[in-house]
Amino acid sequence: MGSEIFRLRENRLAPEEVEYLTLRLRQGAIIVYPTETFYGLGGLAVLEAVGNKVFELKGREPGKLLPYVASDLEMVLQFAGQPGEIFYRLAGRFWPGPLTLVIRAKEGIIPAALLGPQRTLAVRVPPVDWLRELVKKSGSLLISTSANFSGQPPVDNFAEAYELFRESVDLFIDGGKTPGEKPSTIVDLTSEEPVCLREGKIPASEIRAFLYEK
Repeated sequence: MGSEIFRLRENRLAPEEVEYLTLRLRQGAIIVYPTETFYGLGGLAVLEAVGNKVFELKGREPGKLLPYVASDLEMVLQFAGQPGEIFYRLAGRFWPGPLTLVIRAKEGIIPAALLGPQRTLAVRVPPVDWLRELVKKSGSLLISTSANFSGQPPVDNFAEAYELFRESVDLFIDGGKTPGEKPSTIVDLTSEEPVCLREGKIPASEIRAFLYEK
């Protein structure tokens, strides 16, 4: 089966398209899709072969932290291992939105090969309704690494994403041009104090002010 393309209409997918995409993802399909930042490349987090294929497609070194998207906070908690108070504060303030939080993963759900060092998980809840619906129906976090080759700039338009992966990806969702500009901000919550690993759409100063300034 060759690559299949689905196009967003009024920023939505038809119900039958969501059902079909959910089925294909559960079967191990790889997908390229638009997010609130750039185009993402991924598949279901619970399938180790899918994660390995994503690493291969990107030319990315296995063992590096993969980012994931979730449908909501409830889904994150199904995969996370007892996140602390700061996690709940940041999630309550900035989700849905372009903030990726690095937390400890629960044992035995996501394959160890698809987690970061010390079983860490990098996840966000995107402010994209159709994407959250698709993730929710799939029942798993969705890998959301950028749809590019490792070390290259992220991609903010469908034509370029398709050109890069048309020979190797099962499913494409055409959302035209994404907002681009900056990726999500990444904050590591696995130490005593939060550490901003990457400043993106949400300024680090805004996060610090929210956490520490009254």
